[in-house]
Amino acid sequence: MAADSALARLAQDRVDHRFKALPPDAEGATVEALAAERRSLFDGGFTTPVLALSAEALEHNLALMERYSARHGLVFAPHGKTSMAPQLFERQLEHGAWGITVAVPAQIRVCRAFGLKRLFLANELVDAAALRWLAGELDADPDFEIICYVDSPRGVELMDQALTAAGAARRLDVVVELGAGDGARTGARTEAECAAIADAVAATTTLRLVGVAGYEGEVPAADGETVRAWLRRLTALAVEFDKAGRFAGLDQIVVSAGGSAWFDAVADVFAELPELSAPALKVLRSGAYISHDDGRYRAVTPFNRVPEEGALHPAFRLWAQVVSRPEPGQAFVNAGKRDAAYDLDLPEPQVVRSARDGAQRPATGIEVAALSDQHGWLRVAEGVELEVGDWIGMGLSHPCTSFDKWQMIPLVEADGTVVDYVRTFF
Repeated sequence: MAADSALARLAQDRVDHRFKALPPDAEGATVEALAAERRSLFDGGFTTPVLALSAEALEHNLALMERYSARHGLVFAPHGKTSMAPQLFERQLEHGAWGITVAVPAQIRVCRAFGLKRLFLANELVDAAALRWLAGELDADPDFEIICYVDSPRGVELMDQALTAAGAARRLDVVVELGAGDGARTGARTEAECAAIADAVAATTTLRLVGVAGYEGEVPAADGETVRAWLRRLTALAVEFDKAGRFAGLDQIVVSAGGSAWFDAVADVFAELPELSAPALKVLRSGAYISHDDGRYRAVTPFNRVPEEGALHPAFRLWAQVVSRPEPGQAFVNAGKRDAAYDLDLPEPQVVRSARDGAQRPATGIEVAALSDQHGWLRVAEGVELEVGDWIGMGLSHPCTSFDKWQMIPLVEADGTVVDYVRTFF
């Protein structure tokens, strides 16, 4: 299925009750037709709460990471689980992405439904039904490429059994995952264990070892020193495997890492990688950059350490309305846990838009104290003007759990004009 035709079908979807916050008077219109109307987010019939994605910030972030990756000799496979939005995958590919990273079989299926040809599965896949389906995808499409983690001999055994039973004609490319240390997430803990996994792969006729990978974000007590130390273990493992002839016959050798908090360290250490028997494909997988945020990732982004490289811009703003002002120091908005990310930090009030005249002012003296399912509890400082009906624009923390609460997200220009709608598939 061609990506452009699948995306075109998204544009022909009908606006209805499935998509919260979209204008009720647009019921039955196609998404394409509604976008062409260029309605205002504030007086175009949208209902609150409504999540807005900044068109300008999105474009800025896409371009910045494209330049960063190219400058540091990295190929970029941003993690698709952040947005699960094929329209944004397409934008990422247009901005130089080598492919898209995914985590589970369902995400592979979404990507394939929209015609994506190159995927990186940052997980070990041991589900027999998923492997059977994946074997069929690989055999049916010679242009489809996917690389998958392996992190145990038992995992290799299960993968081999499922692919053999499926009659897979093509080998599945795999990378050995080096874990980030004791108590970290997945991945083999020692180089000896990695070698045993590589031996297990070599003994199969269904898998092909193409490199090594891992995730530095799980290094215990992570700081610049510990993260770089682990990354050097990863690159040393690639060198050791290469010297042992484990990559013989490959056109390129994959070395991959990179979350959204330490990609500067990845760039530094990958630049030190010595020449291998084949060119190294240095794959960076950071995903949160696409929207950035006003919380966790604002605090941990590597651009804080290397400001000369640029800065990401937060692209999300959740708009809600004040629905109750029961006490002088208290107010409630109609957005809660069903609408806003809250797993890392609570939303951050940034701007108040008057219900009387549309004038906007900073949300000084207002903070979110707690969230219920459908209410935000606001703490309001003495003397702050705020009344029922006012709109509150809030920044969010954690892109991944912001995207997954919304099936259709308005793409909004700085003046409030909605120019498109982004569909997510969680």
